Amino acid sequence: MAIILTKGQKINLSKEGILKKILVGLGWDTNKYDGGYDFDLDASVFCCGEDGKAHKDTDFVFYNNLKHPSGAIEHLGDNLTGGGEGDDEQVVIDLEKVPEEIQKIAFSVTIYDPEVRKQNFGQVSNAFVRIVNSDNNEELVRYDLGEDFSIETAVVVAELYRNNGDWKFNAIGSGFQGGLAALCKNYGLNA
Repeated sequence: MAIILTKGQKINLSKEGILKKILVGLGWDTNKYDGGYDFDLDASVFCCGEDGKAHKDTDFVFYNNLKHPSGAIEHLGDNLTGGGEGDDEQVVIDLEKVPEEIQKIAFSVTIYDPEVRKQNFGQVSNAFVRIVNSDNNEELVRYDLGEDFSIETAVVVAELYRNNGDWKFNAIGSGFQGGLAALCKNYGLNA
């Protein structure tokens, strides 16, 4: 049975036993929308040092860079519509391969081309992130974001971070305006 977190809560994943590989599932639904465009949300991962910044472009894993050079983090592909049940996009992480210089792994969801499409997270519902133990497919943690967003076009959903040799999970739920470019700037990269 998964542990359900609320915004701001943290959990030590290492206390759940020895985790080697995890699947991070992100999902969402869009409200009825008739703006003439499909609603395309994209999951992204920022691999950060102790300063909370990504130091190389390859530390940004997303639909145009599906795999971190270390082989530790892999985005399983872009869902262009968000249709269907369950996870809309997934990221697989081999915790044993994550380079030591990566101290934090931040997960975000952005709206593709939000200005042109006139879309924002006020039009998104049922957004969630979950952590699954890849060895036995057990869902360990789930965080349902709720409906707290209106004009935001990007959301930092959650993060994994190292703490005294353990991996911890933090339910963030922090919205940004400015889409992917704003997020990249926040994490020290140029969009």
